[in-house]
Amino acid sequence: MSPFWQIASISAPSPAPAVEPDPELVTPGFLGFAIVVLLVIAVVLLVWDMQRRIRRTRYRAEIDAELDAEEQAGAAVEASDIGDQVTDAEGDDGSGAREDPSRP
Repeated sequence: MSPFWQIASISAPSPAPAVEPDPELVTPGFLGFAIVVLLVIAVVLLVWDMQRRIRRTRYRAEIDAELDAEEQAGAAVEASDIGDQVTDAEGDDGSGAREDPSRP
């Protein structure tokens, strides 16, 4: 027989009889409860603050989008006003003919 089988045939020692540990040593007690409560309160406060910051950022983005839209609308109106002034200065009467045929 090989040495492996000899080692495997040796029986393992039986475990020691189970001894009941002292319940005060294995329970978290009041200190553990207080720490868990403090952690829960801290997490709730952090989530509340995060939601407030996200909401504020979203409102700022909406306001920026509205301001950009107003600015673009104002620029479009200004551009059309300038175009009308140039057309009026040239004397365009809407017929497509120019008053001075010598000007290109």
